[in-house]
Amino acid sequence: MNFDAYARTGVDLVNARLDDLDDLRALFPDENAWMRDEVSERDLAIFRRAQKRLRDVFDYGTSGRDGQAVVELNTLLEAFPVQPRISGHDSSDWHMHVTSRGASVSAEYLAGAVWGLSVWLCEYGSARFGVCADERCGNVYLDTSSNCCRRFCSERCATRSHVAAHRARKRAAVSDQLPVPTQPEAPLTPVS
Repeated sequence: MNFDAYARTGVDLVNARLDDLDDLRALFPDENAWMRDEVSERDLAIFRRAQKRLRDVFDYGTSGRDGQAVVELNTLLEAFPVQPRISGHDSSDWHMHVTSRGASVSAEYLAGAVWGLSVWLCEYGSARFGVCADERCGNVYLDTSSNCCRRFCSERCATRSHVAAHRARKRAAVSDQLPVPTQPEAPLTPVS
């Protein structure tokens, strides 16, 4: 099983826009086209609730609250249990899935996402769960850097944030060099 791929489905869900069924359908890659075809309004409601709870996991991990991240993941594991099964069409492509094929779209997708994030936490720790440092973004990511130093979800956000900080420093330096206006001295008037 590719646990990293399952963990990334959790990231994709947290970062997804879920205003309507079309938004939810856009979440599924081509290899899961059957999910796009079978997803329902009931699944949309379940995905929205799970999305909020998974965001909490990333918030907990980013702020060093490992215990709370674990409690939340354990709760989600109970709600979306893993029921492994072998799948494939012939002996050359056997592979593992995390739920039975009869499961709803939300049950199958979320079991994999929660399982993947849980394995990720056990393998790398919750410090590897990140929330983008660009305040205009808020997307989550899995930190795969060699020294756990990633701060942004993408190069785009990192560049945008660094450019904004550079411009702010330049503005501050220019304003520090401008002469400070002085108040003209009041004329001396004779005291009578």
